[in-house]
Amino acid sequence: MRAVDVMSAPVHVVAPTDNVAYARNLMLKHRASRLPVMEEETLQGILTKKDIAYRLRQTEPMWRRRPIDRIPVSILMAPNPITVTQETGIRDIAIRMLDRDISGLPVVDDDGKVVGIVTKLDVMRSAYVRGLQARVDEIMEEAVTVNRYHSLDHVINTIQGKNDKLIVVNDNGSLAGIITESNLAFYEYLDERMNLPRKDVKHLRKEEPAGQKRFRYVVEVSAVAEDIMSRPVITIAPNASLQDAVGLMLEHQINSLVVVEDDDIQGVLKRDDIIKEVAK
Repeated sequence: MRAVDVMSAPVHVVAPTDNVAYARNLMLKHRASRLPVMEEETLQGILTKKDIAYRLRQTEPMWRRRPIDRIPVSILMAPNPITVTQETGIRDIAIRMLDRDISGLPVVDDDGKVVGIVTKLDVMRSAYVRGLQARVDEIMEEAVTVNRYHSLDHVINTIQGKNDKLIVVNDNGSLAGIITESNLAFYEYLDERMNLPRKDVKHLRKEEPAGQKRFRYVVEVSAVAEDIMSRPVITIAPNASLQDAVGLMLEHQINSLVVVEDDDIQGVLKRDDIIKEVAK
């Protein structure tokens, strides 16, 4: 199976001079996670939702931040993106995605023109994946959790790196939601400077020895984990087959499943875990 057999086409693109707000809206409209950056017919770079999610959440003072409708795509894009040809095999594509930690590869023809893009979702949809034999608990990862009242800064610090999925839990450890890079990139901020709304938070502490519950009030905090998390969460049992897991991901258009047994969180199955099986 080759790139031409699974690639998505046509490709939605942006120019280096387009602003980030336009690119973000284009991603939302077409449910895209990445956009090739083209100047005329030459591939200049690629812009992903991760670029928007992380690079715009700056630590600079608010007065120094530019609204995203004034930031050109060229500032955030990754230049010189890795490409594949139409004849590149699906296993080689999976290996490159994992080795370079990228989720999509532009497909070019013999003249270097972009004719499509292969994403991890395209690999998931391929017939190659349907032939994989494994159980969920054989390839799942340990779940990384945050409390539903943790600050957005804490969420970003935790999710950066390899923790691209965070399980949000209640005070008693039960499942509340899930946070992905899409939640960060496409969260509805107050304005184009990506200012955050403020809210009152009521946090339930553990019961006192006498059985009395006490609440801690945090007044006017910035957005917290529960404000951006997705719910309800699609779950799967640890002894389920990989085929069932892939079917659930494709049916619900998601890239991870929380693994639960008897209401206890056992782990998380990510799309990358399945890509690793393809790359073997």
